[in-house]
Amino acid sequence: MDEPHLKRELGLVRTTMLGIGGTLSAANFVIIGHAASLAGYAIVPIVFIGGILSLFTMFSYAELGTAIPLAGGEYTFAKVAYGGFPSFLTGWFEWLSNMFYTALSAIGFAYVVSYLFPQINIPLTAVIVVIIFAIINLRGTKETGTIGTIITAVVLAVLGIFVIGGWSYVQGTPAPHPSSSPIGIIGIFMATAYLFELYLGAEAVAAAQAEVKNPGRNIPLAIVLSAVVLISLYTSVVFVAVGIVPPDILSQQSSPIAFVAEQALGPAGAILITVGLAIAGLAATNEAIMAQSRVLYAMSRDGYLPKGLCKIHKRFCTPHVAIIVGAIFTIIFAATGFVNFVVYAVNLGFIIGFSIVNLSVIKLRKIAPHLKRPFKAPLYPLTPIAGIVASAFLVLFIEHSVLILGLELGIVALLVYYIRMVGHHRIRIAFGGISLGLGGFLAFVTYLMGTNSIVIYGVSQEIATLAFYILLFVSIIQLLAGILNLIASDR
Repeated sequence: MDEPHLKRELGLVRTTMLGIGGTLSAANFVIIGHAASLAGYAIVPIVFIGGILSLFTMFSYAELGTAIPLAGGEYTFAKVAYGGFPSFLTGWFEWLSNMFYTALSAIGFAYVVSYLFPQINIPLTAVIVVIIFAIINLRGTKETGTIGTIITAVVLAVLGIFVIGGWSYVQGTPAPHPSSSPIGIIGIFMATAYLFELYLGAEAVAAAQAEVKNPGRNIPLAIVLSAVVLISLYTSVVFVAVGIVPPDILSQQSSPIAFVAEQALGPAGAILITVGLAIAGLAATNEAIMAQSRVLYAMSRDGYLPKGLCKIHKRFCTPHVAIIVGAIFTIIFAATGFVNFVVYAVNLGFIIGFSIVNLSVIKLRKIAPHLKRPFKAPLYPLTPIAGIVASAFLVLFIEHSVLILGLELGIVALLVYYIRMVGHHRIRIAFGGISLGLGGFLAFVTYLMGTNSIVIYGVSQEIATLAFYILLFVSIIQLLAGILNLIASDR
């Protein structure tokens, strides 16, 4: 009997909707307020130019997605191009970013809904959303895909009404006055780094590329189409928003776009946009859960993580264990209810991923020139180099606490990788050696204390005697543990 495997059942429309819905999150419309406080009216060109710059990396995603149409996204690209720890580190941050993004999408949904129902518990609501869509994802991409496509289409329609209605309102109002507080170039760069996650649609497509039909055609088309739609949509929404409500007022709102809709379209408009953005939060949560589970599946498949994570459900043909494990970690972060910190955490991980994708394109062009590439990044090597430079520059403007967290997570990744790669036998020998060394050192210190070669001044004789026996006991335990680890046989 054949082993169950991921099915290629996503067509062009569904894959494009995956790219749009994967980043059309309610949280993205919530964070516009904070970005407006950083950049003022400059937020409009920032959103547009950020989308254009993201196209450089989108082309790299399209090339690698058609050349290596396997599950795992950035991780799989890095594995083919570099292998070893670089690929593991890429997958590690890709999974963490998707996990943070899932939590952020659920939190964004809760904040948007709170505009109409202020009494709701935001962390609890976010957790419930994650649980519901984890269950939906367990049933497979066919059911999930139908729901996601419908949701994304509804959201696009609602935002279209907002843009058209808001544009008409803007035409009938005087031009807005510049903000009283000047916005410096640093604020513009900080806003650009903060809004980086607006254009992560290609990552959602890449994560599910093993389930896309006719990948040589559908993957690049879906990536480019989703990028064009998102650039047009986000730029239009932001233009209308700051045209109706000044940035300094916009930044004070928990749901900025709903507030703008109420000013332009009345209470009915606020309700409509709240419902639409809430649905967007559900769609993004759904797609992010799917993406992070495929990363865990791919890393487990290749032996970097426990094999149980790549188990495929016999009935639904989904990586059910990976979905459940990812959902558990996501629930922990969703329960915090934080927004800005999670936004920067998402961006840091994806900036690392974008850099690796562009580097992988360059590396594979050199080491595998004959690799079949149904789509090639235009203007190579300018486009991947531009993507790398843009990503490296944005890192400079990410919140310092998030950079520290990223460094710590990188150290954890290093430990996990080498513990996993060296195997149980070598780990046991290593710990045996450490135990013997520590036990021998403590035995030597105990001997010096017993012969009065070491004297602890200011300590009573009773305490010194107690310390002697404690050190003697610990040294014996360490020596025995070291010996047993070295002589034990593998079973």
